[in-house]
Amino acid sequence: MTALRRRLAPVLLLACAAFGFHAPCGNAAIELMETGMLAADVAAGKLPPVARRVPHSPMVTSFDGTGFTPGVHGGTLHMLIGRAQDVRMLFVYGYARLVHYDRNFALVPDILESVDVEDNRVFTMRLRKGHRWSDGHPFTAEDFRYYWEDVANHLELNPTGPPSELLVDGKLPEFKVLDSTTVRYAWSSPNPDFLVRMAGASPLLIYRPAHYLKKYHASYTKQAEPQKGGGGSRRPWSSVHNKLDNMYRFDNPDLPTLQPWMNITRPPADRFVAVRNPYFHRIDDAGRQLPYIDRVEMVIANDKLIAAKSGTGEADLQARGIQFGDYTFLKTAEQRNKFRTLLWRSGVGSQLALYPNLNVNDPVWRKLLRDVRFRRALSLAIDRALINNVLYFGLAVESNNTVMAESPLFQRAYQTQWAKYDRGAARRLLDELGLKRGLDGLRRLPDGRPLEIIVETAGESTEETDMLELIRETWREVGIKLLTKPSQREVFRNRIFAGETLMSIFKGLENGIATPDMSPEELAPTSQQQLQWPKFGQFYESVGKSGLAPDMPEIADLLKLYEEWRAAGTNEQRAEIWQRMLQVHADQQYVIGTVNGVPQPIVVRNSLMNVPEEGLYCWSPGAYFGVYRLDTFWFK
Repeated sequence: MTALRRRLAPVLLLACAAFGFHAPCGNAAIELMETGMLAADVAAGKLPPVARRVPHSPMVTSFDGTGFTPGVHGGTLHMLIGRAQDVRMLFVYGYARLVHYDRNFALVPDILESVDVEDNRVFTMRLRKGHRWSDGHPFTAEDFRYYWEDVANHLELNPTGPPSELLVDGKLPEFKVLDSTTVRYAWSSPNPDFLVRMAGASPLLIYRPAHYLKKYHASYTKQAEPQKGGGGSRRPWSSVHNKLDNMYRFDNPDLPTLQPWMNITRPPADRFVAVRNPYFHRIDDAGRQLPYIDRVEMVIANDKLIAAKSGTGEADLQARGIQFGDYTFLKTAEQRNKFRTLLWRSGVGSQLALYPNLNVNDPVWRKLLRDVRFRRALSLAIDRALINNVLYFGLAVESNNTVMAESPLFQRAYQTQWAKYDRGAARRLLDELGLKRGLDGLRRLPDGRPLEIIVETAGESTEETDMLELIRETWREVGIKLLTKPSQREVFRNRIFAGETLMSIFKGLENGIATPDMSPEELAPTSQQQLQWPKFGQFYESVGKSGLAPDMPEIADLLKLYEEWRAAGTNEQRAEIWQRMLQVHADQQYVIGTVNGVPQPIVVRNSLMNVPEEGLYCWSPGAYFGVYRLDTFWFK
């Protein structure tokens, strides 16, 4: 059978009509217009004219027949964030990726001009000639080579080696620079999620601004010597390099970027300002360089006040920090403060889900949580209809933590198995486990302790505590006491990773609209970030160097199925593997879902254009606003 070749490459602009379809275009094909904000710098010779700032073949966005309109330059977009670290959301929302998803969730080239894919093993990537970093330095194959040789494979910068996403069967790819704008990655076995990883909200970044980072690399300059730290100590050059090399965190104003805006505020700060990247690679078909908006300001606010501040008009575009329960308040404030409140659908597998920690340190609890009968009993003792009606006015879908009806992989059985409220069945399972009731009505653990489940939260919303209150009522009816413990996000995760947390609550599957070609990695122990089995995930991520090897047969099988998916040659094979993994999760209840499809309020200034009236609000795929192209939003 001949090798399957697939080209993710744009076609000529004349063949392009749909918004979000990107086409190469020599600068002579479209007359480019100078950006007003940059005109003075161009006139003073501080910046070259726009024709020399965009690539020879920029990405071109056409609005024909879409209902959206070309915009004008100018304005400042105001947003609210809950903490300084959330400045990284501008990297998420900006959504400039080597390849990315368009509004139809099709994978297309973005920073890259094209990609040739052979058998999901060999990926030949072509850059846009003339593309530049935000400081004007050429973006070339050298930036890929620097990352591969001098960062990913440098023992002092990465003692554990390149990220696990670049490993296939434990083997790294063969990397080659073919010319100044072409690189190739080749594996001996398929790597079907390589492009998907690079299109993520928090993407696999396989390039770096070499010209900037070389100044801090011992292989290139003698100046990369240990730096003085607190108490007279000296920091090794590798520590300095890693601190400055923070493309995703987006908190180093000196680090060149390829995003539509560049952060110019150095932390600590309570207000972050980003200004347009003068060398951004996208234009519209009228010749305007994107983004349309000149500046983005992100102001830190208490998480609990973000909805209130949005309702008083302090945000031009806001969803983060707003819950469905805020919708009524926001609607009443719309006319007074000149904004509109849209309702998009959340794209997660469960709005909130319970995560029993199968790696908890307590041996008695660990044994109980690993018994599927206990997890099923916990799920059966949740009244999802009550949650839906009380918290979401009946507008959500009562469901396990699984894919949504919008996914081609959806089956109703995955949604309902062990998820119908049945106190009698829950009691019988708990009785079968020998968990006897005491005089107070509470059941007892095998060692005599009361059956009290402490559910830890990240303390970021009342939605979590409201839902846990409803679950507390019905769990009590079957003899289980639920307690809550809020903490900050970092503490919350670190306690789970260390095995100190018994159970946690967090959102469910990031990707509730998955297709067979999207990775099922969330369904297998592939990451320490997976709250139900962090040490199993750590074992996979570290290639066995840390964490714990999965010692539960069904979980080990999920990992085998995931590897089979990676090696599968057809869409049908990948779909069949997805179905098997989804069935295991519905049956085993590793994560106990509640409801999904919850409407997400989106606050939008009336003057802000090109924001879709309807959309899916999800981290993966789509990067929240990213897939809807924040660079094309504009103020009238």
